[in-house]
Amino acid sequence: MLKLNYTDVGLYMERTMTNPELLMQERVLLAMRLGQTLHVEPGHASFLLPADIPELEVLETALHREYGSVVTLIAVDEEFVEVRLSGSWIAEDKDAHEGMFLTVMSDRTEFLIHKLWQMSEVHISSLA
Repeated sequence: MLKLNYTDVGLYMERTMTNPELLMQERVLLAMRLGQTLHVEPGHASFLLPADIPELEVLETALHREYGSVVTLIAVDEEFVEVRLSGSWIAEDKDAHEGMFLTVMSDRTEFLIHKLWQMSEVHISSLA
């Protein structure tokens, strides 16, 4: 499972072997114990990757082989590609910009997406 945490300082992605239903259940229990509201809904999340990462072609090939993939790659311009994922959005309210997004796909695809995101973070950091 990929877990994308959207915060006020940006996106943090991690791969975890936790069952998504169990993770959601734990999050709901935590919110109830703290007296917080919680909004959970199916949805989409996206992030950008530099279009010049050579390993992007490996991901594209893997996605073509995977039936019913929850991932879509969209060319934004010459510099960036948008990776769009289907999954579940968990946040304090429906219109929140900060929250957690969970998606499940094949191990190989999760690994590739996570690896490319890590590479893009290093690439962007070196430009700053």
